[in-house]
Amino acid sequence: MFDLSGKKVFVAGHKGMVGSATMRALHDENCMILTADRQQLNLLNQASVTEWMEAHKPDVVIICAAKVGGIWANDQFPAEFLYENMMIEANLIHAAHHGGVEKLLFLGSSCIYPKFAEQPIDEISLLTGALEQTNEWYAIAKIAGIKLCQAYRKQYGHDYISAMPTNLYGPGDNYDLATSHVIPALIRKAHEAKVSAAPEMSVWGTGTVRREFLHVDDCARGIVYLLKHYSDELHLNLGTGNDVTIAELAHLICDTVGFEGELVFDRSKPDGTPRKLLNTSRINALGWHPEIDLASGLKSAYAAFLAEQA
Repeated sequence: MFDLSGKKVFVAGHKGMVGSATMRALHDENCMILTADRQQLNLLNQASVTEWMEAHKPDVVIICAAKVGGIWANDQFPAEFLYENMMIEANLIHAAHHGGVEKLLFLGSSCIYPKFAEQPIDEISLLTGALEQTNEWYAIAKIAGIKLCQAYRKQYGHDYISAMPTNLYGPGDNYDLATSHVIPALIRKAHEAKVSAAPEMSVWGTGTVRREFLHVDDCARGIVYLLKHYSDELHLNLGTGNDVTIAELAHLICDTVGFEGELVFDRSKPDGTPRKLLNTSRINALGWHPEIDLASGLKSAYAAFLAEQA
């Protein structure tokens, strides 16, 4: 077991949804949490990252920082999604190597897996097939991060690990309709439709594809758990082991928000991968399991959305 007590833990991307949840999860670990905003540290610049790492000397680095977005954003800004994510992870991992960091966790995404991977998706499915085209740029960057951790482990013996969470949601999410993921987009749409007494609400795609969703606080607890209990080359999945159709999700969100109008599925919009359910048997065998069910999680997510609008 890796003891976090007394360690200096750098959470890169601490203002984002996952980073802020990770800060909450670290609260009881008796560690010193290090953070740096964009004015203090430019993660796209290797010299800046190396200088900061040498000055603050963290014992542990958690890479939550990333350029993220939904289907539309990934498809519209492929260069930024590929370049910025590769630079962020490469700069942090390389600087951690030179700075003598004891342990590093790289956070990826379930989009790394082939579009038609066998379900539920096992970790060894990585690089066995073609990616979903609408987010391949982000996926390729995240795959590079996994491989970079493995390379530094293999060549230098560093304790660098990777975790691949499924679709995340919860407090701190992005509700911009152009760049958000499906849950925050539907929460905002349902809320605005309710407030305006709209007779219907549009949902992207056919509604038939299936997705798995993990509350960000469960993800953060999983990150801390892996830091303490896992050390190996293979990246591990973080998920719930359950999925729903987008139509089922949309109805559940409407029930949570209180919108009683009709759902209209816009088939001109992309569905993305047909199904993306993670096999979580490896992390479950280590003793970690999620605690927040989807219905409860959506209630907390909607409460966070309302608080943000206030």
